[in-house]
Amino acid sequence: MTAGSWAYDGYDPAQERLREALCTLGNGCFATRGALPECDADDVHYPGTYVAGCYNRLVSRVAGRRVENEDMVNLPNWLPLRFRLADGPWLTPDTATVLAHHQVLHLDSGLLERRTRYGLGDGRSLIVRQQRIVHMADAHLAALRTEFTAEGFAADFEVEAAIDGGVTNAGVRRYRDLEGRHLTHVHSGTAAPGTVWLRCRTRTSDIRVGMATRLSGDKAAGAVTTRQEHPRAVQEMRLRLEPGRTVTIDKTAALHTSRDPAISDPLRAAIDRVGAAPGFEELLESHLTAWDQLWRRADIDVPGEPGRILRLHLFHVLQTLSPHTADLDVGVPARGLHGEAYRGHVFWDELFVLPYLNLHFPEVSRALLRYRHRRLEQSCSAARAIGRRGAMYPWQSGSDGREETQRLHLNPRSGRWLPDHSHLQRHVGSAVAYNVWQYCEASGDAEFLHTKGAEMLLQIARFWADSASWDEHLGRHRILGVMGPDEYHDAYPDADRPGLDDNAYTNVTAAWVLTRALEALDILPEPRRRELVERTGLDGGELEQWEDVSRTLYVPFHDGVISQFEGYGDLAELDWAGYRERYGDVRRLDRILEAEGDTVNRYKASKQGDVLMLGYLFSPAELQWLFGRLGHHLDEEIWSRTVDHYIARTSHGSTLSGLVHGWVLARARRAEAWTFVQEALRGDIADLQGGTTGEGVHLGAMAGTLDLVQRGLTGMETREGALWLDPVPVPELSSYGFAIRYRGHWGVRLRMEHSRVEIAVPRSDRSPIDVRLADRDVCVQPGETCHLVLPD
Repeated sequence: MTAGSWAYDGYDPAQERLREALCTLGNGCFATRGALPECDADDVHYPGTYVAGCYNRLVSRVAGRRVENEDMVNLPNWLPLRFRLADGPWLTPDTATVLAHHQVLHLDSGLLERRTRYGLGDGRSLIVRQQRIVHMADAHLAALRTEFTAEGFAADFEVEAAIDGGVTNAGVRRYRDLEGRHLTHVHSGTAAPGTVWLRCRTRTSDIRVGMATRLSGDKAAGAVTTRQEHPRAVQEMRLRLEPGRTVTIDKTAALHTSRDPAISDPLRAAIDRVGAAPGFEELLESHLTAWDQLWRRADIDVPGEPGRILRLHLFHVLQTLSPHTADLDVGVPARGLHGEAYRGHVFWDELFVLPYLNLHFPEVSRALLRYRHRRLEQSCSAARAIGRRGAMYPWQSGSDGREETQRLHLNPRSGRWLPDHSHLQRHVGSAVAYNVWQYCEASGDAEFLHTKGAEMLLQIARFWADSASWDEHLGRHRILGVMGPDEYHDAYPDADRPGLDDNAYTNVTAAWVLTRALEALDILPEPRRRELVERTGLDGGELEQWEDVSRTLYVPFHDGVISQFEGYGDLAELDWAGYRERYGDVRRLDRILEAEGDTVNRYKASKQGDVLMLGYLFSPAELQWLFGRLGHHLDEEIWSRTVDHYIARTSHGSTLSGLVHGWVLARARRAEAWTFVQEALRGDIADLQGGTTGEGVHLGAMAGTLDLVQRGLTGMETREGALWLDPVPVPELSSYGFAIRYRGHWGVRLRMEHSRVEIAVPRSDRSPIDVRLADRDVCVQPGETCHLVLPD
């Protein structure tokens, strides 16, 4: 296996779902899991095709209650292609003898290749080689090439290809009690010789879907016949296999939905597109060109195994959020377009994704922020519904911006459906504001900041100011009844209502949002500021309130460390050693305790970084400044004790946890940082969360590991119109490099070598880049390469 590939040897049914997720191919518009085309969906295999932003809402009956969920829809499956000796059984790795099986994902080219050797008895064998692409240049095309080679025999052979419209959403076991039939009005037909089509629509969102496939073969292949077999469109081909001679069959697919721009009929568009599509070789050539361009803009040079994993992570980020995404109304699906976990919803994971994209594909970041802006009014309506002003963004978002968080969730350990209070994680609004600010700083996009960005910042700040209540006893403002990023704690022990008071992360980030909103208003051009004030009814009294709240929000402490929330210090200590001895893996400690009849709310135990998220978002200097502005002293000693406290009490039940801890420890305790960095790198490839990767990759963790190298280890900040660097020497990664796009400069290259940094700025007509280090400021002109020795 090379840095440019990801390979699996041997057929292992237990690993098939994981491989399917990690071998997914996509182009930012749609993606198809890496399932074997000859296999149907069952307990081993799960083919799935997902279009970005294609959701449907259904109602289920669960535990005697009516439950409504919106899901990213599993669309008709274009992959099916099965084969057999004439009149024999269909060959699959689960029903036939597999002599050899090799599957490789070519990262450089976005090509999935498999080679399987089936044993047919009496010394006969059949070699099946396939190459698959989801086209990166034409975002509505995919193609599958299949080669059959007979060894030691000649025989008549049958191939059946299909488009399957009978699919459901059934890829996540714990959702299977819920309604998953999202497609209706399935019809199929023949468009031209060798071409079939299938159309359908989603049941409630009424998104129309058109799909067409073209089947062709080389001179040794037979004629194609078709038949309609509801809910499938089926094509058949009979051919003659001769010993040692390879027969090639190509299947080309086109997919359109009614959400696509510049079309009137998705089916007509799909038929026309597949009819005009060139052959496999020509499709592959333009596909390779598109991928080559992506890699030039985003490639990262890290040696060894970490570099190979980072390249896989980057590949999946680019497949989910490519330049095609810039034309769509979509957010960041937390599990990519790789499966049905989290129902394809948009969470705060963009907080870990956009900082990377800002410095490579700012047009994609802008589009993802516009997704949030289009749902600003929905978020303002949500705030009004609970008696607040401003914008309350949902914890889970889908098609239209309403709160999609489920109100019940299943504990697989106990089999019980339990109340889910995750919608109380109001801090997602701060994540949106943070991404607005970071994008504008990295791109220099003043137009966005002055318009849509300022509108979001203002309304999110208004929500936080209106959510803060004054406590006479404390002499401070408080934010009550929320949940923090930890996710384990949703209530106080024995409380009759959910919610926690003064979550430190929530309060500090709220203060940051208020401060940045005031700053944004100050720098707005006067005509634009006047427009915004008039439209929103903003007055001087409200701005004074923002200033006051931004300086007086309460941050609780206990035993000399920052408290996760008020009252956290009164919780019981957990017998971590005892639970690890009894259960081994305690990542999902909440499920373990609930199954025992206990609750994690009673203990000082976190699923993932909560307080420590502050060290992920803000540099040490900015964090100290924020606390100082709030009237609290935060020095290195207090922060170090805080880090120690929470590291000892975190179960790492999220793939984001290792990432955040590795980032924070890189600055607080370098010797221990690499252990957590490795955990973040291995989260999906080793499926550390116990079967969850097969349901969809963890896109935030993947992008976050890239950003850990890009910004975390370099100490890179984009602020005040300059590029700030404060590199952190990590012995395990002393040499690495990458290119960024910064304020109109394309391909700015940075390379770290032990105590040296090299910055190369390509020739252009842009202004020079101001680079600021701890001990000096440097101005790097376009066309210049600067070599700097870092201070000890």
